[in-house]
Amino acid sequence: MDYTTFSVRIESDVKKQFDSFCEAVGMNASTAFNMFVRAVLRERRLPFDITTEVDPFYSESNMAHLKKVIADAKAGINMHEHELLEVEDE
Repeated sequence: MDYTTFSVRIESDVKKQFDSFCEAVGMNASTAFNMFVRAVLRERRLPFDITTEVDPFYSESNMAHLKKVIADAKAGINMHEHELLEVEDE
């Protein structure tokens, strides 16, 4: 089998983290990169989703709502009491 070199530019701290991860799972960066390339070729797509959508939890409207709920709780307003229910193990 013929081999070639593939050079990639990456931030040095990111490379250090990646090298540490690879070592922790028993491989090196070259093996991990080869696994990535083979997965792309096998699946004919990137082996993870790429999206411009933001996690709904962190959406602007949800964050605004959470900030209001926290402010209300700190002010002691819009609070509701609920009866606690006990559930017995079967």
